[in-house]
Amino acid sequence: MTHTQNVKLKLMKYLKIEHSKGFYRIDTTEDIWTDLDQISKDHLLTLLKFATTEDFEMDEYVDELLQNPAHNIIYKNIYSKFNDFLGNKTRFQDSVEAMYKIAIEKYKVQQQE
Repeated sequence: MTHTQNVKLKLMKYLKIEHSKGFYRIDTTEDIWTDLDQISKDHLLTLLKFATTEDFEMDEYVDELLQNPAHNIIYKNIYSKFNDFLGNKTRFQDSVEAMYKIAIEKYKVQQQE
């Protein structure tokens, strides 16, 4: 008998602090991490997509752990925004669903007339 059915899936980590620097990953198939100061707008959008659809994990921001000043500023801002988003993810999803529900209902009424 295997125990895999009762094992909780591990969260995928996308942001981490290691060796006094911040790192991110956008490839979920490999353990490849990129220095945080290399992040682009497209990479941020990819991370946001993961945060909306995946089990998203990130190391907590701790000022003393990020000795690289650029990494400190970038990580602090990204962590803050993603932490807020993840904390309100259900509310955001409910809001979007409600918005589309109203539009769908309105469209159905117009079609029936």
